[in-house]
Amino acid sequence: MYHRYWEEYSKGADYMDCLYRYLNTQFIKKNKLTEADLQYGYGGVDMNEPLMEIGELALDMWRKLMIEPLQAVLIRMLLNEIKNDRCGENPNQKVIHGVINSFVHVEQYKKKFPLKFYQEIFEGPFLMKTGEYYKQEASNLMQESNCSQYMEKVLARLKDEEVRCRKYLHPSSYAKVIHECQQRMVADHLQFLHGECQNIIRQEKREDMANMYTLLRAVSNGLPHMIQELQVHIHNEGIRGTSNLSQENMPTLFVESVLEVHSKFVQLINTVLNGDQHFMSALDKALTSVVNFREPKSICKAPELLAKYCDNLLKKSAKGMTENEVEDKLTSFITVFKYIDDKDIFQKFYARMLAKRLIHGLSLSMDSEEAMINKLKQACGYEFTSKLHRMYTDMSVSADLNNKFNNFIKTQETGGGPGNQLPDLRITSRSLAPHARPLLHIRYPPRARKERADGEVKMNYLSKPYVAMVTTYQMAVLLAFNNSQTVTYKELQDGTQMNEKELQKTIKSLLDVKMLNHDSEKEDIETESTFSLNMSFTSKRTKFKITTSMQKDTPQEMEQTRSAVDEDRKMYLQAAIVRIMKARKVLRHNALIQEVINQSKARFNPSISMIKKCIEVLIDKQYIERSQTSADEYSYVA
Repeated sequence: MYHRYWEEYSKGADYMDCLYRYLNTQFIKKNKLTEADLQYGYGGVDMNEPLMEIGELALDMWRKLMIEPLQAVLIRMLLNEIKNDRCGENPNQKVIHGVINSFVHVEQYKKKFPLKFYQEIFEGPFLMKTGEYYKQEASNLMQESNCSQYMEKVLARLKDEEVRCRKYLHPSSYAKVIHECQQRMVADHLQFLHGECQNIIRQEKREDMANMYTLLRAVSNGLPHMIQELQVHIHNEGIRGTSNLSQENMPTLFVESVLEVHSKFVQLINTVLNGDQHFMSALDKALTSVVNFREPKSICKAPELLAKYCDNLLKKSAKGMTENEVEDKLTSFITVFKYIDDKDIFQKFYARMLAKRLIHGLSLSMDSEEAMINKLKQACGYEFTSKLHRMYTDMSVSADLNNKFNNFIKTQETGGGPGNQLPDLRITSRSLAPHARPLLHIRYPPRARKERADGEVKMNYLSKPYVAMVTTYQMAVLLAFNNSQTVTYKELQDGTQMNEKELQKTIKSLLDVKMLNHDSEKEDIETESTFSLNMSFTSKRTKFKITTSMQKDTPQEMEQTRSAVDEDRKMYLQAAIVRIMKARKVLRHNALIQEVINQSKARFNPSISMIKKCIEVLIDKQYIERSQTSADEYSYVA
């Protein structure tokens, strides 16, 4: 009945407003009070009876004479009808919407707070009843459902309520109603949902994870628990995948295990959790803890493993892979590399291995080496790769110099034509050195590392000519047999001046390929041992390379590398402290430590104890001093 009369009345009010349009425009609008007049007062006009246009007056009369007297009855009937709709009945949607809309329409002419009347008489009571209804509904659902079923039913209820809002309510109420439903069915039962979160994530129930994410992200403090549980799960998966790896191929297995976990959970977050950056951050934190995991009282092996992984890919021995495949693997490797805390340790190991690849000609290709250096540069900056770039540039200069030398020799040989009679001349290689060395030193300062070099030795004492590619150490030992077929260990030691450990390792490499014979059947090399050339040596290739254990890092070399890293860190921290103090002049102890950590974390995570030691060293060196007014404050000494 109310709805029918309202429709007739609102149409009549529109007609009356049109009929008296001239009065509205020529008199009422000109004499109508503004907001400033109403607020500050305006003489000559009755402030209690502001002028209203005909249509506005009609709506105001309907509000005062119809809605307000019938308010209690109307609201009770509306709330009952909407409740019936929630219970599955089919009320007259047009009537309900029309009645609710009348509460909005009667004050739509107001410029300030046009929805105030609607919110006071209907929206407030409706939200209260909605909260009561869904509080009871949530209680019923929890009694008859498990967590998975509960989430599905809650999502269905929320979807139905959203449709219901659009059928009946003013758009300003949509978000408020859904928020009230979420509070009663989700926020009030967070403990229940969080309790099941761990089990759902551990079993990776994707549908349940998606439902839980949808529900929890809409309420305050809903997601942090789920984010933490996923981070713990990723950490456990990563540790499980990277522990108990085979020693034989540990670098490859380690990197591939981390990449597998990363790929798996990136796909899960993107498809199930809407690519939420909070979960992406949790993934990064979890994998950082996995990559940098260390057993108690042990060092982190990740930097060394990652350096060896690159070394294996960039060596010629990387069989079965094209350069494009190597490039793809190195690109994926950077994903793991970014999680390393101790990037400076990786740099040391990578630099050692790069030097060996370049010097011994073991690189798969120089383009791949350059591409890898550029990838590291993009990840860590120019300073991180400056030494690597210099090594690469040195090898390019060396190759260019060798090419020029070879072309020069070829030109001179061509000058001696077939008709020319050239006299016989024997020149030992040693006699060229005094003449060649000054010429080279003019252009290239002497910085050679002879122990890292290699060369070729031609074996003229066999029935078939062979050329052996050897290291400098191996060449020094073999040249001792130029004058004698048999040489003692003592003679080799005196002639080469090599230390005992390196000499034994070099002799063993020549014994292993059977170029030399040992006078004793024992494997151990003793000071009384005698060695002779193997006159019956044979090989399938006329040109071959003698491998040596020199190319492998010994435990002592590993320890030296880590010691060098520690020294570099101390100097880096001291430089950082001086920079900070020079800029800040005066700084408290805790603030200084935090600044140093922030500046250093791109290269490594410094320990508090190391920072304190560096501060003490700088105090002794008189770069900084303790403040006279405060015990935990430092001042820069200009």
